Amino acid sequence: MFVDKAFTKENLDYYLRELAKEFRRRNGTGMPAEIILVGGAAILLNYGFREMTYDIDAVIMASSAMKEAINAVGDRLKLPDGWLNTDMKKTDSYSGRLVQYSKYYMTYSNVLKIRSVTAEYLVAMKLMSGRRYKKDLSDIIGILYEQKKMGKPLGYAQIDRAVKDLYGGWDGVSDYAVQVLKAALAGENLGELFEEQMREEKISGEAVLRAKKYEGEGLQESSVDDIIKKAKERKRVEK
Repeated sequence: MFVDKAFTKENLDYYLRELAKEFRRRNGTGMPAEIILVGGAAILLNYGFREMTYDIDAVIMASSAMKEAINAVGDRLKLPDGWLNTDMKKTDSYSGRLVQYSKYYMTYSNVLKIRSVTAEYLVAMKLMSGRRYKKDLSDIIGILYEQKKMGKPLGYAQIDRAVKDLYGGWDGVSDYAVQVLKAALAGENLGELFEEQMREEKISGEAVLRAKKYEGEGLQESSVDDIIKKAKERKRVEK
């Protein structure tokens, strides 16, 4: 995660334009590139409930000149190393089918096509990631809320199909993530539910961060639930 640079919808668009120009300069126009934005970047492009993200995850399909272009733009604009990265391919939320279910966004400099994951497929990815100490679960509620406001509400059947399309089934989705989804689908006041989930994630994130300071990279994901549970119990006692 990048801790010293926030990406917004506006500056992300600028960085992508600069990347396209740099890639075209290095690679010409004979072999176009395609990038699929996922996670926080996909939310920035398609929804308004997030103002920024510190993590630009992508699936990149391009020649080796793209890596050079990413580094060159990063150096010139003083962006963090790996400002545009493919680290999510190592996570459970990655699926080789993302290309098939992504949505066209824009083409820059006639050489760089940008796609993003949206709606039920982005919800499916967030469910599979399902981290209680990040923004995965509040993002699910935010997406459902904005889809409803747009007059394109998502139902369980659509999300179920998306999970099966990307991952073949629900086996990797946590019970807690399913509970949050069901509460959001049944809830009347999604704005209030979103704020509540954000508060829970803040408490959880602070607890996990404290634990990591003591245990470092040795902190096991399996112990995270216990850490969060104890933090929430302490919070209740303080009240």
